[in-house]
Amino acid sequence: MKRYWIGVVLTFSVVGNFGCARKSYVRNQVVPIIEKVNRLDDETAKNTNEIKQVDARSEQGVQALMTRADQVASQADTAGQRAAKAQQTADNASRQVSALSRVVYNLESYKVVNQVSVHFALDRDTLTTEAEKTLDQLASQFSNTRNYIITVEGGTDSAGDKEYNYVLSDRADAVTHYLAAKYNVPAFKIHVVGLGEDKPVVPNNTASGRAQNRRADVQILSGGGETSPQP
Repeated sequence: MKRYWIGVVLTFSVVGNFGCARKSYVRNQVVPIIEKVNRLDDETAKNTNEIKQVDARSEQGVQALMTRADQVASQADTAGQRAAKAQQTADNASRQVSALSRVVYNLESYKVVNQVSVHFALDRDTLTTEAEKTLDQLASQFSNTRNYIITVEGGTDSAGDKEYNYVLSDRADAVTHYLAAKYNVPAFKIHVVGLGEDKPVVPNNTASGRAQNRRADVQILSGGGETSPQP
């Protein structure tokens, strides 16, 4: 009987020792794996953070380049617009001169019937009462003049910007409007050119001289049976 219980006790002792040994073995195998997984997680998190930082810097760099490109494009557009405006002003003046030249190409076939000058106040584009009276006297000859045309040359003094003076010299159009409205002169009979400050009648070094240069010279020409040159 004693041998029986001794055998049972030995059996449980062996089983218990085997279980403890098994658990120790599993723990020794699993722990390194867990530690390795944790290290991989840490490295993955670190790499992810670094990638995000690189992406953020890259995005900031791209945004800065796009902003600079927009600024450069805007500056180029502005410069281009200014150049185009200056070129347009020059082209308009050239076309006006060419148009007037075509009309009076064969000047031998025309004769000047009368010529007057009307003057404008400083930086103004409206006719004065005196200027209207001068044009009225000129218009009295229309009905007695055969096959006539009218030329109007606008001029300015040398004060102010040269480009602005080209635009201001177009106030000679006030003569066209006045004659067309009051005397029913067809628009095709009146030819206007703005010369700016390029053709002064007197020097601009005095107030009186500048006043004389703020003008529109108006001519009536009669005749003209010749064909004008083609543009």
